[in-house]
Amino acid sequence: MKKYDLIIIGSGPAGEKAAVKAAYYGKQVAVVEKRADLGGAGTNTGTLPSKTLKETALYYSGLNERGLFGVDKELERAANVRDFFFRKNQVVEQQEQGIAANFKLHNIDTYIGTATVKDPHTVVIEGKDAAEIEGEFILVATGSYPFQPPGIPFDGKFVHDSDTILNINRIPRSIVIVGAGVIGCEYATIFAVMGTKVKLVNSHEEILGFLDREICRELTADMEKIGIEFVFGSRIEQVEILPEEHTSNVHAKLTNGAPIEADMFLYAAGRSGASHNLGLEALGVEIDNRQNIVVDEKYSTKVPSIYAAGDVIGFPALASTSMDQGRVAVTHMFNFWGDEKISEQFPYGIYTIPEVSVYGMTEDEAQKKKIDYCIGRARYRDMPRGRIIGAKEGLLKLVVDRPTRKVLGVHIFGKIATELIHYGMDLVQNEDTLGRIVSRVYNTPTLHELYKYAAYNALIEGHYMDEPTGN
Repeated sequence: MKKYDLIIIGSGPAGEKAAVKAAYYGKQVAVVEKRADLGGAGTNTGTLPSKTLKETALYYSGLNERGLFGVDKELERAANVRDFFFRKNQVVEQQEQGIAANFKLHNIDTYIGTATVKDPHTVVIEGKDAAEIEGEFILVATGSYPFQPPGIPFDGKFVHDSDTILNINRIPRSIVIVGAGVIGCEYATIFAVMGTKVKLVNSHEEILGFLDREICRELTADMEKIGIEFVFGSRIEQVEILPEEHTSNVHAKLTNGAPIEADMFLYAAGRSGASHNLGLEALGVEIDNRQNIVVDEKYSTKVPSIYAAGDVIGFPALASTSMDQGRVAVTHMFNFWGDEKISEQFPYGIYTIPEVSVYGMTEDEAQKKKIDYCIGRARYRDMPRGRIIGAKEGLLKLVVDRPTRKVLGVHIFGKIATELIHYGMDLVQNEDTLGRIVSRVYNTPTLHELYKYAAYNALIEGHYMDEPTGN
């Protein structure tokens, strides 16, 4: 039996970064991955594929350049599904190769097969690289899988979850997407831009309930402009798949009794932790009702030698936070220096078309906390750079503590919002004031000028202009 300092089950964002950190400090590390391809959902079915499809949809639709240069580009032929997935497949393959090279560089052993935790220090592997290995510590980083509501006939052809939608063999004429969370909204805009008729069904009366409501309204309005139809306050029931000769292959009823049909259905109704069949509960590891592993602030379970990180522990289930959770778990296992906890606040990136990214306090939260606040806004279309790139929509919004002029939150809707947010994140973390923002020099023309003009707008809205701006 080969012995390791650390055995990691799963090679996604949490598993990869934990493995490399431990190996960097000289620990002997093994990674067990059930798939033939490394990278987990982050590489193969989630983060990278959907974001690459977004860029593909923008390219084939010409949406970003439409009407800007006097002559719109035309493709020689209509894009088919092979074209649609071409770039996605390239990016996934390159990322998988990068992870494999990273493991090889750090002398990390990789086992392909299904893992079972036999005891607090032993993992049994079945499959291609069958073995029984021993580790001082075990990190479970098995990720999550799409939740499939009971009674829905998922067939991977007409009725999909967020994994199988990446295996479609045609671009549908119409699609019903159930669930208006991050995944549902991202795919809704991707398919709509590609020319698919999209209906987005949500049991609540709005999308993305954690967003600042003004930003949410901006996104909703833009989704409607590209043809997305919203069905709020209702659920899908009585789903039936019809033979292929029918115009619409999937027929269903809403809970209000109204019929709804489309070529395809996509259920984006949340995800559950992939903790089943690992043998963890028999060892005393606590697992909640969504199959998420329960951990403490050090990512340790109730079994001292077994840790867990990433989507398998539930919220926030982001690739970005999962990476740091894996690193922090390793820090506590071996008492390494640094990375003792991840930041309590972190940016959200939503890769709709256009993007949304947020950090810090929303206006709604400021109201609930009875904070004396003011708002600063700047729109893309009013910036020179915004005019150059033809941005018709886009908003940067600052939430500011009025007495101190400190920035409490930054909320962006528009192109490359997920890139622009990091400067806003620093503003909030450093407790920067409006005076400091307007006193800095920014490259022009750039979209970062949005921050300066939003700050000036906040100075006006907060009635500061007759007072010294200070620092």
